[in-house]
Amino acid sequence: MPTSKTSRRRPGIVTALAGAVLVGTSLLGAVGCASPSATEPAAGAAGTGSKWAVAWATSAQRPVAGNDDLGPNWSQQGFADQTLRQVVRVSTGGSQIRIRLSNVYGSSPLRVAGATVGLPGTANPSRPGLANGANAQVWPDTMRTLTFAGAPATVIPAGQELVSDPVPLPTTPLEKLAVTLRFTDPTGPATFHRMGLATSYRAAGDHLQDSGGDAYTESTESTYYLTAVETSDPALPQRNTVVAFGDSATDGVGSTSGANSRYPDILAERLAEAHRPTAVANAGIAGNRLLSDSPCYGEAALTRFQRDVLSRPGVRTVVIELGGNDLLGGYLTSPEPCFPPDGRISAQRMIEGYRELIRAAHARGIKAVGATIIPLRGFPMPYDQDAADEVRTEVNQWIRTGGEFDSVIDFDRVMADPAHQGLPRPGYVYDDSLHPTDTGYHAITNSIDLDQL
Repeated sequence: MPTSKTSRRRPGIVTALAGAVLVGTSLLGAVGCASPSATEPAAGAAGTGSKWAVAWATSAQRPVAGNDDLGPNWSQQGFADQTLRQVVRVSTGGSQIRIRLSNVYGSSPLRVAGATVGLPGTANPSRPGLANGANAQVWPDTMRTLTFAGAPATVIPAGQELVSDPVPLPTTPLEKLAVTLRFTDPTGPATFHRMGLATSYRAAGDHLQDSGGDAYTESTESTYYLTAVETSDPALPQRNTVVAFGDSATDGVGSTSGANSRYPDILAERLAEAHRPTAVANAGIAGNRLLSDSPCYGEAALTRFQRDVLSRPGVRTVVIELGGNDLLGGYLTSPEPCFPPDGRISAQRMIEGYRELIRAAHARGIKAVGATIIPLRGFPMPYDQDAADEVRTEVNQWIRTGGEFDSVIDFDRVMADPAHQGLPRPGYVYDDSLHPTDTGYHAITNSIDLDQL
């Protein structure tokens, strides 16, 4: 769902190419006709021998202006003679890692002058706060230099992704990693993900190999260029990744920044606690729609499914949580620039969209799990609430009983107020009356039968 200012603000949110693995990002016109990249095995391809799992992920978005309540937005400005350090939490571990960088929305080739990865150090109690870069520290003996086709620097063409060479670095489930990128030349506008809900740090000049964080005096809560951290563990199954594919309820709008309280984060914790080592990759984009593109919230799910799910290694299951924004945008009563008109969305149009995703997943041997649409009534957006809720109810009934998804996670029943049709359960939603709080996300995740995955 879209993120109004109120929905984004909460306590804790200020709110060398030869031989390299280049991944093409031509987008789907029709999901069922999509083909995998010729340079990397398809996500679920049998017999590829892939042992890589997507331990952390985010979905690429176009550079856009504004939304500084999440911290400074560097996407349109990009980077020049600067170093960027981004801290992420992996859902599963392994003996090797590699990273995936995206220039999908770049207007020119992206030169990466260097990259490292390591385990973040703990903050020094005598130097608290972000201003001195305390939380951007890296344990020196864990820092590894990343290479691309054997070279320490690389150029990523506009419209492409690039996967680094593997590097030995033992990691465990739920461990944090610091990925540092060095840019000497102006990058131009940057491919990014707006709702990072974790801190990224920027330093002037070359601080690629710094273990200390003092030079990293700027911070934000978006992520730039980095779209995946992948781990390899020969002891785990070949297909060991669950992709959470969705909108703001997957992206984590309403959850506490830095607390890893989005439902995919909590799901990774449940799997780790149950001794079921499984990678959980977040492919949510706040405001994203199933059927239609948005200048603010990305290509339609039907378009980005190839890049964000099917092209990823080792995927065995995708959880599809989408549709609410199609209803909000389809039943507007006054114009919203981020939701270009697409007519009044019918239940049948949405069902056909889900079917395309299900067919595409099944064609790759990937299990498709459906999630019902959460209650929408009360969200402060000018739309026909009665008409939208009627379609939502019909779509949810099909998701539950249609038998086309392999299984269902009933977000709606968890989040709905039993006494008031279409309204959210008190205490489970943030003050925008739509997005789950940490409590709501925990309730959703606790409703999931791990055997579904």
